[in-house]
Amino acid sequence: MTIHQQQLKKTVSETEIELIKASKAGDRQAQSRLYHRYAQSMLNVAYRIVWNKEDARDVLQEAFIKIFRGMETLKELSTFPAWVKRIVVNTAINHHKKNGQWSFTELTDQDTPETIEPIDETNIQLSITNIKQCLLKLPKGYRTVLSLYLIEGYDHKEIASILNITVSTSVTQFNRGKKRLKELLATEKET
Repeated sequence: MTIHQQQLKKTVSETEIELIKASKAGDRQAQSRLYHRYAQSMLNVAYRIVWNKEDARDVLQEAFIKIFRGMETLKELSTFPAWVKRIVVNTAINHHKKNGQWSFTELTDQDTPETIEPIDETNIQLSITNIKQCLLKLPKGYRTVLSLYLIEGYDHKEIASILNITVSTSVTQFNRGKKRLKELLATEKET
C-alpha cells in the first residue's frame, strides 16, 4: 500500500465533517475555517510541484476556488482530505502546463522501463537547504515525478494518470531524476 493510499484511509474528525457540511451549504465562516485548516499543508504540496513560492500561493488560491465551487460533487465526506490534495496537485500541474514549463522524456515501445534502484543513503548528510537547492537544479519533469513519488507518496501508476504519461515514463523520469539528484548531492557534499 502506497503512502497516498494510506492517506485515503485516514478518518476525518466529526468537527471536520461538520465544517465540510457547512461549507457545502455555502457557510463562508466554515469555508474560511476549512481553508485555514488545510492551507499550509496544501501550500507545501503545491510548492513541491511548482517550486516557486508565489506560484504555489497562486495555485493554492485557484485550487480552493475549485474546491469550494465543486463541493457539491463530493459524495463521501470522509474522502475530503484526499480530494483536496488531488485538486491541489492537478491545479499545480495545470499551472506548469499553462506556462509551458512542462517536459518529459517520452518513451517509445522499443524503450524498456528502467527498474527502481535502491538509494545508498549512508554517506548522504546534507542540510535541507542543500537538498532543496539540488532539487531546483533538476529539470521540472524529474523534480515533479520525484516529489510526487517520494514526498507525496503516489505510486508510478497514479503519477502516470495524474501527469497523463505512461507508467514507464514515470519510472524513467524517477530513475533519471534520482540519479541526477545523487550526482548533485555528491557535488554539494564535496564543496
